[in-house]
Formats: sequence, C-alpha cells, structure tokens
Amino acid sequence: MKKFLPKVGLICNKEVYDNYIEQNDLEKLKQICKFQWKEFNEISSWEESPHSSEEIINILKNFTENLNAVIVCHGSPKISKEIIESSKNLTFIGELEGDRFSRRINSEYAIEKKINVIDTSHGSSYPVSEWALGLILIGLRSGGYHFRKIIDKKHWDPNNEKEDLIFQNEELTGKKIGLIGFGYIAKKLCEYLEPFKTKISVYDPYISKNILKKLNYSQVELNDIFLNNDVIVCLAPLTQKTKNMINKKHFDLLRDGAVFINVSRGKIVNSKDLINALKSKKITACLDVFEPEPIPVNSEIRNLHNVFLSPHIAGTTKRSRTRFFEEMVNELYRHFSGEKTLHNITLSTIKNRRGY
Repeated sequence: MKKFLPKVGLICNKEVYDNYIEQNDLEKLKQICKFQWKEFNEISSWEESPHSSEEIINILKNFTENLNAVIVCHGSPKISKEIIESSKNLTFIGELEGDRFSRRINSEYAIEKKINVIDTSHGSSYPVSEWALGLILIGLRSGGYHFRKIIDKKHWDPNNEKEDLIFQNEELTGKKIGLIGFGYIAKKLCEYLEPFKTKISVYDPYISKNILKKLNYSQVELNDIFLNNDVIVCLAPLTQKTKNMINKKHFDLLRDGAVFINVSRGKIVNSKDLINALKSKKITACLDVFEPEPIPVNSEIRNLHNVFLSPHIAGTTKRSRTRFFEEMVNELYRHFSGEKTLHNITLSTIKNRRGY
C-alpha cells in the first residue's frame, strides 16, 4: 500500500525562492510531501492585496486544485474565496512574510472552511528585537550625538561636555522600559533585557493581564508609558487605530533624558510632533522607521543632534528570510502529523490587526 504524501505548493517570485529557501529546509519538507514551486510576479504591499487578472487567476486555479497545502509570499496572487472553492483538497494555507496581516489570503473564508491558516512573518522578530536592544544602548549613550561630532570633525572632549548634560552617557542596567505593543518582537526583546534588571511596563490593549502578571510586568495606559519610563520602545503594528497614535501630548510627558525608540512603523508616530519635541525637549530618539520613507533628504530629522537614524534595516537579515521558510516547514510537519500548529491566523488575530 502506497504511503500518502500530501502535495505542497509554494507560490512566490524568483527572488523569494532564491533568498528565502535553504536547501536543507527544502529537503526536509520533501521527506513528508510532494513539493512544487510556481513562479508568479504579482504586485502587493503590506497594506493592499494583489489584484490579478482573470488569466492569472485561472493559472493559479490549475496549480492549486490538487494541492493539500499552499505557501504564499511576495509575487503570489491572492488566495481568494474563488481559489479556495476550486481547491477542494486544501487543509493548510501559509504566508511566509505578510506582516501578520496576510494580505495574500482570504483568511476569514479559509478559517470558515476549516483550513489551517498560518503566518510565519515573526521570523524577523529576532533581528528586530536585537536592533531594538542596540538602539536602546545607542540612545542611552547619545551615540548619534557623539558620532555626529566625530564625522563633522568637531573638537570632542568626552570629559568636558558640561554644556550638553543631555548627552552624557547613561547605563541600561536598572532603567525603566516602556513597551508599546507586546507581540513576538517585544517578548524576544524582554529576553534580551533580562540581564540588565530593567523594570518593564507595557501598553497593549489586546494582551491578557494574566500573561503580564506572570512575567511581573506592569500593564499601563499609553500616557503612563511616556510619563514614567526612561526608555520607550514602539513595537505596535500599524492599524487604523494605531496610525498617528503617538503625538504631541505623549512627547510632552517625556522626562529630561528620556529615549524614544521606534522599530515598528513610521506612520504610528506623528512625525511633525516628534521633530518639534526633539527640538524643544532634552530627549533622544533612535529611529529605524519614519514617515515618510525613505526620509526626505531635506527633512529636519536628519540634522538634529539628538537623533540616531537607520534606514528600516531592523528586520533585513539573511537569516530572518530563511527563518520564515524554516518555521513554515516545521508548521507543515505539525499539521500533517496531527499536532497543534503554533502560528495560526485566527478571527481574533484578524480583528486585532485591523484595529477593530
């Protein structure tokens, strides 16, 4: 009797296939399934689903109709209700990198049809949390200010900075850290912060109070995050509710010497209010994201001495790309062996992510 081998299809552009798929992970997947890759080059973004022609949809139907699982990433058309209806054998749909929004999947309909919907976008949480820790350290040591003095060829005496008290070095150990959002990145960052004996408070209206209580973290309102902490780290997803969520009233609450970090999305912060606060208050900002991006060459933010900037590189490591597929393979192993998968998109996830 022949052993049943599920059919798994990957739909993406060639760039994803070449850079996200490690051969050892692919070989591991082929041990439990028949694998196929179909190249598509549809355009999509974090905020919009791909819009495909009827011809593309028909090609996609022909590819997915006999699949048991389909994995999508950049370049893939949307796995729509129509595609799901025509693919009667589907029990699993996975998104490699969709920012946990899965724009390339009609997740609600797939869930209604009892299909397991998985998103392994959290693969980039590791490098983002590492960079968040790096920016915290840079901010507390006024790294942007000191580096600017060096490259501007200005006289620099680290023992004679009395006129710039805000730019004196601070340590991370024992500091109060406020986290805005408590998802994968925040949890990993907390692991990295543990040796520094920091006191952590969290603003996240979607997280269980019991979870934070067990971790000995305080759950507070957004105003309190800015009022009571030495370092504030923005880790929230961009939704209709979080757009421009952080503005003047929050920056007005910051104490002298406070450090504001953003490794999330620039649109969550009112850029004009942030720039004004940096010009008028004794605070520091370390930003991996900004609105607009790329930062305009003539933007004031580029010239402020109490700012450290990086060009949205927090999650862009080679390892994070291959981790997306590695974890998807692990999820397929769990799914086809009858175990519980770990990274499901649920109706609750969708509701929270869309800011309902």
